Amino acid sequence: MKLRNVVLAAAALAAVATSTLSTSAFAQAKEQFIPVLSYRTGPYAPNGTPWANGYVDYIKLVNAKGGLNGVKLAFEECETGYDTARTVECYERLKSRGPSFVQPLSTGGTFAITEKAATDKIPVVTIGYGRSESADGTIFKWNFPLAGTYWVASDAILQAVAKKEGGLDKLKGKKIALVYHDSPYGKEPIPLLQERARMHGFELTLLPVTAPGVEQKSTWLQIRQSRPDYVFLWGWGVMNSTALKEAVATGYAREKMYGVWWAGAEPDVKDVGDGAKGYNAVAMQHGAEPQSKVVKDILEQVHGKGQGTGPKDEVGQVLYMRGAMSAMLGIEGIRAAQERFGKGKVMSGEQIRWGLENLNLSQAKLDGLGFAGVMRPISTSCVDHMGSAWARIHTWDGKQWKFTSDWLQADEQVIRPLVRATAAKYASEKKITPRIPADCQS
Repeated sequence: MKLRNVVLAAAALAAVATSTLSTSAFAQAKEQFIPVLSYRTGPYAPNGTPWANGYVDYIKLVNAKGGLNGVKLAFEECETGYDTARTVECYERLKSRGPSFVQPLSTGGTFAITEKAATDKIPVVTIGYGRSESADGTIFKWNFPLAGTYWVASDAILQAVAKKEGGLDKLKGKKIALVYHDSPYGKEPIPLLQERARMHGFELTLLPVTAPGVEQKSTWLQIRQSRPDYVFLWGWGVMNSTALKEAVATGYAREKMYGVWWAGAEPDVKDVGDGAKGYNAVAMQHGAEPQSKVVKDILEQVHGKGQGTGPKDEVGQVLYMRGAMSAMLGIEGIRAAQERFGKGKVMSGEQIRWGLENLNLSQAKLDGLGFAGVMRPISTSCVDHMGSAWARIHTWDGKQWKFTSDWLQADEQVIRPLVRATAAKYASEKKITPRIPADCQS
């Protein structure tokens, strides 16, 4: 089945209904619709494509196994090019089909549709990206940054660095440079890192890189001059491989570089090869997982039947796994909704929102889904829309990614106050009343 990349024109957009399906329409629907906002074109295509392939293949796997209690999943791709305006267009175009949830795959896109989705009553699921403060479900009722935010990522990296130095107290006087994509995405870790710098006395230098990131000469000249003890890389797409090549050219040790989980996949290092050896990145729980059961199931039941979305040898790689994991978490929100509102029925956005807020993915459940060894349990609540704050570090050995740390849990004593304060500021600006216990039951 060929995927449809939908590029929207203004005239077509104007003709689309702006309301989602009614509750009665959901009751009559035969399939559960999942929109796929992806980017297979433009400068970020090498990274966006494997994610989309994993996402779609997992949907196909669920259908191959009979769907969700007999309900088949329908999907449609919409090409965003990692452009915020086009992401909004895709959202507006597809919401008339009554989507289960939307995954923008873009922090800028997440910011742009957060208020729209709340009005439309469509959950916004952001697996390892988006607004870090949206972990606070009392303010962000419709946002679900499941499995970890950028504050979790940056805290895990700092813990790994501190362990290497001999403790958090040993960070005092150190220099850390943040090389970041000059966008909402790249700016996300800054509040956490600034708070940690205040706590531990290290010097934080902020070095923005203009998208898409192919020009970094001046950035790495500053690094060569200031000689930071560590460089944290918050890049995406071609920016990541460019940074590694510049590190090689300027002689900056890759062992002292730590990337976010969107800067730690095969496309980021394959063109650099041995030059990237020693480079570290935080892993959003999973890494490359070619031996996992879910990969074996996809190879057998999807690719084995000629229904694979992308190249077979990509299945199980880092970004492919993230796409599959992202689809699974959203779909499990639908399953949780069915447990309460009716097995074998198509769920509305409101019902799925409840399911996502009441996720209880135990290790036994994850193992049954084929994710044994891939990730840890996730449990959400009205207050906690993230559900897990664990990560690991993996390191490129010149040929493959290998885990080089134990599990790291982000320090909630640091993150929670930051989440609450930032969410409260948003609520004040938007005149949002925090949810009360009674609302948490609905």
